[in-house]
Amino acid sequence: MPKSKRDRPITLSKTKKKGKEHKESIVNSIRDAAEKYSSIYVFSFENMRNLKFKEFREQLKTTSRFFLGSNKVMQVALGRSASDEIRVGLHKVSKLLRGDSGLFLTNMPREEVESLFNKYEDYDFARTGSIASEKVELLEGPLEQFTHEMEPFLRKQGMPVRLNKGVVELISDFVVCEEGKPLSPESARILRLLGMKMATFKLHLICRWSPEDFELYKEGLDESDVESA
Repeated sequence: MPKSKRDRPITLSKTKKKGKEHKESIVNSIRDAAEKYSSIYVFSFENMRNLKFKEFREQLKTTSRFFLGSNKVMQVALGRSASDEIRVGLHKVSKLLRGDSGLFLTNMPREEVESLFNKYEDYDFARTGSIASEKVELLEGPLEQFTHEMEPFLRKQGMPVRLNKGVVELISDFVVCEEGKPLSPESARILRLLGMKMATFKLHLICRWSPEDFELYKEGLDESDVESA
């Protein structure tokens, strides 16, 4: 009887090698960029939207480069301490790569970068688990924005609805979400149907490095926090 494919051992050496090579490629790309560009920023982000970020990145590709991904890999690329940093002072940048963050390397003037990041925001529909920015309550009565075909779907989202002469009707007041509380999958779907965009995709500058100086943007941080991080 031939041996089952399920019983054959699977080697992971190729997968591990490919993963290592990919990380090394990112490290080398960051190190090359650090030599090419005149300043480096760490930024954080809220409610990341990949398509919108791609558009923002394309807008700046002639003067700048972005890196997102593993903070650990980016830290290794820059150097984690004064003894292994690739340029003087970059270990301070490395220590601020925490949580949802990325690198922005550019030749743009500081004032232009600050203006772009501070002004940038894009509204979108909130996803499951996002925190509601306001309370949304629907009052008893007809919901004329919904067609009669949607009544079964609305009931599945927990809404107390019925059809009344072909019109979707709410038979009692219904709270879609409460301010400050996470959105359930049902709440997120209802908000989308209502056209309510609660999520704001934002970018926040954390610090700026250049060969001449280092600057912190985030309130509550000072250089002693960076050195001790």
